[in-house]
Amino acid sequence: MSGAEAHDIPKQVRGYIGVFIALAALTALTVFAAHLEVPKTAHILIALFIAVVKGSLVASYFMHLISEKKLIYSTLILTAVFFAVLMFFPLSAMLNQRAL
Repeated sequence: MSGAEAHDIPKQVRGYIGVFIALAALTALTVFAAHLEVPKTAHILIALFIAVVKGSLVASYFMHLISEKKLIYSTLILTAVFFAVLMFFPLSAMLNQRAL
């Protein structure tokens, strides 16, 4: 292992420790948010937002997507768009059924 690579290890470890602390804090925030007196829809939105942030941290650092090329990001964005479209169809059908 060269000197430059050995020097980068503590920097990477600090990054992983920072991500661990952020994930632990977000988990505590999830538990705290579960006890809030808000409507059910707000609970779901808060939980989904926290889950997206936690998932992004895991994917970025532990799956090393933060240093990947633009093709990976393009594929990820395309997947997210298709997921949103697939979630929109049942939601719109449910809202149309309630309107009738």
